[in-house]
Amino acid sequence: MKTLPPPTEGLDLLTSAVLLFDADQRVCYANPAAENLLESSAKSLAGHTLAELFVNGDELVTMFEQAVAHQFADKRVDMMLERPGRDPLHVHVVVAALDSRERPVLIELRENVQQLKLDREERLLDQSQANKELIRNLAHEIKNPLGGIRGAAQLLELELPERHLKELREYTQVIIKEADRLQTLVDRLLAPHRHPHIVGDVNIHEVFERVRSLILAEFPNGLTIHRDYDLSVPEFRGDKEQLIQAVLNIAHNAAQALSERIAAGDALLIFQTRVARQVTIAKARYRLALDLHIIDNGPGIPTDIQDRIFYPLVSGRDGGSGLGLTLAQTFVQQHLGMIECESRPGHTDFRILIPLP
Repeated sequence: MKTLPPPTEGLDLLTSAVLLFDADQRVCYANPAAENLLESSAKSLAGHTLAELFVNGDELVTMFEQAVAHQFADKRVDMMLERPGRDPLHVHVVVAALDSRERPVLIELRENVQQLKLDREERLLDQSQANKELIRNLAHEIKNPLGGIRGAAQLLELELPERHLKELREYTQVIIKEADRLQTLVDRLLAPHRHPHIVGDVNIHEVFERVRSLILAEFPNGLTIHRDYDLSVPEFRGDKEQLIQAVLNIAHNAAQALSERIAAGDALLIFQTRVARQVTIAKARYRLALDLHIIDNGPGIPTDIQDRIFYPLVSGRDGGSGLGLTLAQTFVQQHLGMIECESRPGHTDFRILIPLP
């Protein structure tokens, strides 16, 4: 006699998280995808109620009761499920009524990656706008007294007595040099707002080739730059110099992070160009977009600053100014685009998306 497969066998193969509940709203089955999503084993999930799994599970409880009462066959809704002591889940929830007394309700959870991306982009845009205003105001507030400090130090140096000129001049020179250093920093902060956006025809491969030559001139040994170009990528209207600076800032940061691998002779940078279709950037939908990647095999960005790397003055490198990525993001945003980053040890990928007409 042919044996029938267990009723949950097919659910084990699904990539979306599936939970089966008994009549008391307790988990009686969780597939492997649910274990991964909820970061708990099926054994530890068993017996837990919806209220125990999710802090804000009231809506799910209501839907559960409606399913048990057969008020619908299935119901779908997007939710953010909060969990005790863990990050919330942005998921698409499907609640289905089953013809079973032992397991009357099935709940399927599909992580809403697109919503997470949109939320992250919205936070990044809001923060970027706040940064621009802060930087512009702060730079102007620093710039005015800085000139006075430098001028006063120069006048003081002229008044120094001849017999003590050599030893005292050292102190005035410190003031002047530090004022000049701060002036350079302020000029860099104001650079994106000071220079006009000069639009012309841009070939993105010319941009990457220019950056490649500059990086290899500075790091001639131990670093390989692999080009993975899609030659069908069209020209577009943009500011070539701004884009060169944006790509250079990212690639230069990557090369500096590869110092140990450069010494070992196996440092790798990958420049990749593609065209993406049906892309959403900053809540706007575009039919086509440039999809550019700068990938390195370095140690990765420290996890504690990964969410803040585009903020001004945040750097993961000793001696770094923390302005390179901020300026790169500003230049790309002036092209209606966005820079994203994914990083883990051995693989850091900066992705530049720029809409095409």
